Amino acid sequence: MRTSTALRGTLTLASAAMLALGLTLPAAASTTDPSDEETASLQRALRSGRPLLGWTIALDPGHNGGNSADPAAINQLVSDGRGDLKPCNTVGTATASGYAEHEFNFDVAERLTTHLERLGATVVLTREDDESVGPCVDIRGRFAVDADADLMISIHANGSLNTTTEGYFAIVADPAISESQGEPSLSLADDLLGALADGGFTPSTAVEDALSLRSDLATLNFARRPAVMLELGEMRNPDDAALMESEEGRQAYADAIAAGILTWTEDNEPRD
Repeated sequence: MRTSTALRGTLTLASAAMLALGLTLPAAASTTDPSDEETASLQRALRSGRPLLGWTIALDPGHNGGNSADPAAINQLVSDGRGDLKPCNTVGTATASGYAEHEFNFDVAERLTTHLERLGATVVLTREDDESVGPCVDIRGRFAVDADADLMISIHANGSLNTTTEGYFAIVADPAISESQGEPSLSLADDLLGALADGGFTPSTAVEDALSLRSDLATLNFARRPAVMLELGEMRNPDDAALMESEEGRQAYADAIAAGILTWTEDNEPRD
């Protein structure tokens, strides 16, 4: 089954990190010693102490649990960062059983925060709970600068109507408005996509090379920092949904994202 494959694959990237940080390994995972080049790099980073010390990482768990109760607030129009307007926010999507995207996004963000803080990073989130409304997408985008973050990851899940569509993909702002939206964001996306692939997850069957370049997302347009939006899977696809609904699956997603961030920071420096 997909879940077991993903967990075994994620372990080859993240088991050393989890053990070094005192985290609990998923019960379904094996204990095979990692040996590939990326895992060796991760192990070296962990042996160096707290490899993310000095980094401030912004996490944006998409949507929010209170959005559906306040349509007037989330339907107000805000700037998209390129001269057009779009709704403040949306309610997000959900699996066939009703597991909401906003809940999935927040859970993965919390698990990822635990990883990153134990690796030394300062982590800031665009929202602190899953019961409130918003914030609007322009505020989420400006948050990266307001928090003086070094990079931002926006965590989402997709909701394609075609239930056979599956897999993760990344979105980067294009054309770039600032220098940080060019090569830095693209290389961050590449490392995150690589970590998800090495974690055993399925790349998108609908987005070429699992990378989408878009100009209409205020969260990315306003970021002015290396920023990537991750659509971690398709909530209406039964296999992806089962993975997202499981605690083991959500932990595996967080493990892979942490590994991708570590890979990217090895070749970059935090802001002064």
